[in-house]
Parts: sequence; structure tokens; C-alpha cells
Amino acid sequence: MSELPTITHVSDTIAVGELAPPTSSRSVTDTVNGSHHFVISGYSLAKGMGVGKHIASDTFTVGGHQWAIYFYPDGKNPEDNSAYVSVFIALASEGTDVRALFELTLIDQSGKEKHKVHSHFDRSLESGPYTLKYRGSMWGYKRFFRRALLETSEYLKDDCLKINCTVGVVRSTIECSSLHTIQVPDSDMGTHFGMLLENMEASDVIFNVSGEMFHAHKLVLAARSPVFHSEFLCGHEGDAQEIVVNDMEPKVFKAMLHFIYKDALVEEELEATRTSTTPCISDTLTAKLLSAADRYDLTRLRRLCESHLCKDISINSVAQILALADRYHAAELKSVCLSFAAENLSAVMQSDGFEYLKENCPALQSELLKTVAGCEDDSSSGGGKSKSVWAQLSDGGDTNGRRIRQKT
Repeated sequence: MSELPTITHVSDTIAVGELAPPTSSRSVTDTVNGSHHFVISGYSLAKGMGVGKHIASDTFTVGGHQWAIYFYPDGKNPEDNSAYVSVFIALASEGTDVRALFELTLIDQSGKEKHKVHSHFDRSLESGPYTLKYRGSMWGYKRFFRRALLETSEYLKDDCLKINCTVGVVRSTIECSSLHTIQVPDSDMGTHFGMLLENMEASDVIFNVSGEMFHAHKLVLAARSPVFHSEFLCGHEGDAQEIVVNDMEPKVFKAMLHFIYKDALVEEELEATRTSTTPCISDTLTAKLLSAADRYDLTRLRRLCESHLCKDISINSVAQILALADRYHAAELKSVCLSFAAENLSAVMQSDGFEYLKENCPALQSELLKTVAGCEDDSSSGGGKSKSVWAQLSDGGDTNGRRIRQKT
């Protein structure tokens, strides 16, 4: 008898994989808000400039776009015959279909808080936010306030108006679900290097600054300063254990080391000298640090000092700061000083510092002449006033031909 064939039964099994975790997303539409305070001084002098002509605020940035406030003292609409002042908010940068909410507030200067407010915030809009199609598009009011009423109101004080503007740029973002997030801490490199300086661990050079000792590390200094790099890695100071610095104050050298190791300034010390009764800008810690930055070619320290000194520019101080900027190669600060001095030339020429500039910095006087000439070229006025000021700077006389005697 023959054997029966063996029959094998095979069953198919379908493997079912694990389900992926569900994900989600959410669309969020909100506004990025920002405000600008616009002060209009000399309102009575602005009247009569003409219908459709405006005074513009400085531009300000909200939601990635630039904006400006336009104030029309004689109104924007010819049909109103200058009976109203007009106020508008304009898109001052390139943009297409920028959607935004606006608020314009004319400040009551009596202290009674009875401000005149036009606002889209906190109320529903029938057609949604306003859309500005292109650069130069504006939103506002042709009949913002009747001019006769404005001029007898408490909104106008000392011939001055104050306007607050708030812009809320509409944005839409997608928030996606995330199962896990890991927070990355802020950089603490400056803290670690600062501890290296404070503990003096592994220091290999000592600076004797007017008798006060400072321990430091040649490699750190060389990495931060091209001058130290040249001295320690390429020059004769490579094997030196002690370096004498006679022409710098210990507090200035200490502040410079603090910056080299921590990449920051000691703001409290700078503010203390800035608000003190120090009669001369060059005696402040900031000015002395600017000198140190120039000496050791510390570019970022120079720029930080320029930024601090820029805050102190005034009619009485601009000549001193200009001389400092020129001496220590602070190009940005020098440019700001020249522009400020050219724009306020008559007042600057009567300041105490200007005589020093004339006697000790003749090259700067020449540069100031060129800056004034540039301002004249940009001016659309008749030039009579600027020409007389030019003569004033050129020969030291005032606009009536008299010689100026500087204050002592």
C-alpha cells in the first residue's frame, strides 16, 4: 500500500503595527501691538503750511512693518477749508495687504484724563481689521478735530499737542503639538570666564597698573585683543610674568578686563559716573574705557562706549564728545556728533566747548563745515539762514556780523 501524501496546513497571519500617536494643530490669529508718542511743538507756527501738507513723526516698527503718524494742521481735505485738523497713521515700509487695528489718542494736558480717543481695540468690527494695500496707505480722520475748538481746548498747552498712536498688526500662526520639548539654557560662557578671572586660577601674567595688581591669562587676552595677540604670541612680551601699565587708572583697567572676560560692561559703574557731577566728559569712566578700547583694538568695547556717550550728546557736550570720538577713532559716534552740531550750529557755537574745538581741533572744524554744507544741499528752504550760519562758522562772527565772545 502506497503512503498517503502529507498535507500541511499553512495559516496566514496579518501583523497589525502600533498606531502612531495622534497629532494636532491650532491656528491662532492675534495682534502684535506697539505704541508711539508724538509731540507737536510750535503748533501755531505749523498753521498755514497748506491743505494736504503734513508733519510726520519719526517712523516706528510694529509687527515687522514701519509706521508713521501724519498730522495735517490745515486739514487733508480741501473741501473743509482748513476748518479741521487731520490725523492719519501711514504704512511707511513696503508691504502688501497688511491688516491692522489702530488707536489714536489726543492727550488732555489738563490732567483731567479726558482724552479724545478713536480706537478699534476691544470692540467688534463689522468687516474685520483694516487692510493697507501698499506703502503709503493710510488710515485716519480727515475731520479729527475742529480747529477752532482745538485751539481753545486743554488739548493744546504751551503751543504743544501730544498724540498717542497704537498699532496692532494682525498675524496668524499655526501651533503644532509636540510630545517632548527640551529647554536650552542661555549661554553662560561669560560667567565661566568671569570666574576664571575672579579666582585667578592658572593665571600666567600680572599687570601692575599704577601699583595695583591684576592677574590674567595670556591666551584669553590674545583671543580677545589683536594688540595682546601681537604682544603675547608674536612679540617680546610672550615670556613676561609682569607687565607695568603706568598710563591707565586701575578702575579703567579693571573694567576693561571685566569686558574681555565677560563680554559685558559694569553698567552700574558707568551710570554712576554718567550721573555724577563730573564737569568734563573726558573724565568719565566711559570716555576712559573708549581710550582703552582704542589702545587695545577692542572693537565691541569701542562700540558699547560710543552707544553710552551718544546718550549724553547735548548742546553743551557735543564739542567734547566729538573731540573724543575723533581722537579714539569712534566713527559712528563722530558721525552722530557732526550731524547734531550741524543741525544745532548756532547754539553749539555759543557753548563752552566750541572754543576748545576751534583752537585745538581745526580739522574737525573743517569736517563740520562739510557737514553743514551737506545739510544746506538737503534743505529745500531759501538758504538765507543757513548761509548766515555758514559765515558764522567760517569767520567766528554771529549772524549780525559781530564777533562772538565765548563764555568763560
